[in-house]
Amino acid sequence: MEFPAWLTGWLAGDDYTIAREILERGVAALYLIAFVSAVNQFPALLGEHGLLPVRRFLRHPYARKQPTLFRWRYSDRLLRGVAWTGAVLSALVVSGILQLAPSYVFVPVFLVVWFLYLSIVNIGQTFYGFGWESLICEAGFIVAFLGAYDTAPPITIVFFVRWLVFRLEFGAGMIKMRGDRSWRDLTALYYHHETQPMPNPVSRWAHLLPKWWHRVEVLGNHFAQLIVPWFLFAPQPVASVAAVIMILTQLWLVLTGNFAWLNWITIVLAFAGISDSVWSWAFGGAALGGIGSDTIPLWYAVVALAATIFLVVLSWPPLRNLFSRRQLMNASFNRWHLVNAYGAFGSVTKERYEVIVEGTADDPYDREARWQEYGFKGKPGDPRRVPRQFAPYHLRLDWLMWFLALGSRDSPWFEVFLLRLLEADRPTLKLLRHDPFDGMPPRAIRARMFLYRFSTRAEKRETGDIWVRSEVGDLVPPVSLRDGQ
Repeated sequence: MEFPAWLTGWLAGDDYTIAREILERGVAALYLIAFVSAVNQFPALLGEHGLLPVRRFLRHPYARKQPTLFRWRYSDRLLRGVAWTGAVLSALVVSGILQLAPSYVFVPVFLVVWFLYLSIVNIGQTFYGFGWESLICEAGFIVAFLGAYDTAPPITIVFFVRWLVFRLEFGAGMIKMRGDRSWRDLTALYYHHETQPMPNPVSRWAHLLPKWWHRVEVLGNHFAQLIVPWFLFAPQPVASVAAVIMILTQLWLVLTGNFAWLNWITIVLAFAGISDSVWSWAFGGAALGGIGSDTIPLWYAVVALAATIFLVVLSWPPLRNLFSRRQLMNASFNRWHLVNAYGAFGSVTKERYEVIVEGTADDPYDREARWQEYGFKGKPGDPRRVPRQFAPYHLRLDWLMWFLALGSRDSPWFEVFLLRLLEADRPTLKLLRHDPFDGMPPRAIRARMFLYRFSTRAEKRETGDIWVRSEVGDLVPPVSLRDGQ
């Protein structure tokens, strides 16, 4: 039975088929990375013998209320099974194979990917307490309803992706203006490249740029986050121009820092603003787009509109939060991590502190004891080591070490981490770049605090060091299993 085109024709976003390709495959690619990250890191951080064991967490009434597959039982084997299943399903979307199936198959499977990762996030505790975890959950749920090739992308879902980008960018801009004065006096980037959680190979170069350029960077940030997002809802080609500006801004952040998949998923989602017509114009009038059907079946129109109404209803708390004097940053208003509030770097750290963990095989109280430093994969340590590029992969332990150096009170995991080093626990040691004891347990462990700054060009030529560091004091004095201390 055929229905009149006017019933669903208005809903068909047939000028956004390229956008759908980028959104579905891009978000799925980031899910794939997130699931692989869980396989590699979750058991050591949160597993049966992890730093914050999930089984202990699940005893709390709060944990038992969270929507998760692990609500009643957790094991490292089950975690790996969930993560690998999510990774395989994500790969099917990245490859485009799943889009060949009917939408009544594609949408549920993509929602399975979303729920599998949600199940991990909701037991991840502080190691998953990042805004981009809620962001990828929300993005996966929304993008699932763009459908497969048997339907045109529903235009209401395309616009809801833009609403997500608006909340992400405008929320980040407002939290900056309401937060640190350095964002208002245009000095924030005097410090940010040096003090950001995990610098990359370009961060030092960016930090050493002239101060007038850093002020231009801040002005550009304010323009991209406070003004440009409004134009995502303008007619074409204005919306496409706004999306391109945001993409270019995010690429600068990708170039100069490691922020897991935050910048990458923002780039992917911003493509919701670029129409097939604009793509064709950009490629000299070539016939682009038109991927899949240009109509929407009535049954799928009902599904897409129901999803849209559901998401609109959930949008009131984050909308109100955007204009609240007490704006929340990276907050979820429901257990499903849908339609969240976002924001980043409402305050800028002016100095960089690093926790350096060392071990010794000697008597720790002997002044001649030789202390050797454990090397982390991403966070600064050895002053001569050039920071590496890891994003969009997320090094969760390294990020928590940054918060620890800032004085985070949510750090009971660190005591367990030191204990695992004393035990030479293999899963824990695999999270590190360098174990100075080659898998053998040290006699004692200590943690010292250092003040770090990037070397100047002259200092770099003289010493070869990327960082200049000076000791501040002990964070944890020598501790030892052997001495019972």
